[in-house]
Amino acid sequence: QVQLVESGGGLVQAGGSLRLSCAASGNIFSINAMGWYRQAPGKQRGLVASITSGGSRNYADSVKGRFTISRDNAKNTVYLQMNSLKPEDTAVYYCNVRDLIRVGDPAKYDYWGQGTQVTVSS
Repeated sequence: QVQLVESGGGLVQAGGSLRLSCAASGNIFSINAMGWYRQAPGKQRGLVASITSGGSRNYADSVKGRFTISRDNAKNTVYLQMNSLKPEDTAVYYCNVRDLIRVGDPAKYDYWGQGTQVTVSS
């Protein structure tokens, strides 16, 4: 079984910073992409940033220049450094892993974390 454990959410004033972490654990052989999505009340869940095992990054236009995604492949952990936070960044942030391969199983799986709340006050 694979588990994703998120941490780092919280309440911060506008202009502040937060760092989210998501560690995947279990019988993992490899993970292709890891990323973060967010969902604000009344809105659809959307991509914030993603990173492949090779280091290719993709960002939503709204966070470019403010957020940085990174990962530690040895620890199966992805990070999201969020700077210059704005009230519109307030949302539940979800960790996502895509195309995870488990030891002894050639299939590819996608997993979601439980979500962590980020609230930015004005």
